[in-house]
Amino acid sequence: MASHIAPSVLTRAESHPIAEEPHRPRLLAVIRRVSMSLLIAVVVPAVIFYSVFVLAGVWPAIIAALAWSYGAIAWRAATKRRVSGLLVLAAILLTGRTSLSVVADSTWLYFLQPIISDSVVAALFLLSLASTRPMVARLAGDFYPMDRELASRPRVRRLFWHLTMLWAVLGLAKASMTLWLLQSQSLDTFVLVKSVSTLTINVLAAFATIGLAALVARKEGLLGPTRLVIAGLRV
Repeated sequence: MASHIAPSVLTRAESHPIAEEPHRPRLLAVIRRVSMSLLIAVVVPAVIFYSVFVLAGVWPAIIAALAWSYGAIAWRAATKRRVSGLLVLAAILLTGRTSLSVVADSTWLYFLQPIISDSVVAALFLLSLASTRPMVARLAGDFYPMDRELASRPRVRRLFWHLTMLWAVLGLAKASMTLWLLQSQSLDTFVLVKSVSTLTINVLAAFATIGLAALVARKEGLLGPTRLVIAGLRV
């Protein structure tokens, strides 16, 4: 009897080949990726700028922060690692700030430009809400493997919309705070308070983003190890 059953079972098994679901990274892996991206693009340049500012003055600090951004991009390209959109955006903004400051020979203009750039970035985030791909959706692939099917899920689309709005509001808030500090504080106080406050806001907002994204990811089954599907059953 067993000899007659076995071939039929094998035949049915062969008709349902093993399929592998798309890889879904664990939450800790996503947090590590976000943390590393923030560290390279935001935290380290801010620390380098303030350290060099204290030791050598404002112009060396400006050049050192810019050199770090381009060095990080070159290193990731040379080692065939993906260059995050956040790092590229930070390098572009630093390049614009540095170029205009050098041409105008004005360090005050260097510190004024974040007000303009934060406002412009916030405006771009707000404008992108009217498109099919809000700005956060365009950057999400840096931190989580995205495809068209995943990005089109209703919960995921709402998440991208809300996170884009969050970062737009934060951009406007940072621009307003920076303008007030620039007008009311000495240069030394301005650099210290702005460096600490901006870094704190960005880090807290990043982890708030991770928290909201994790809630949606849990509901959508997007976190966890890869599973195998055999004959329609997960194992």
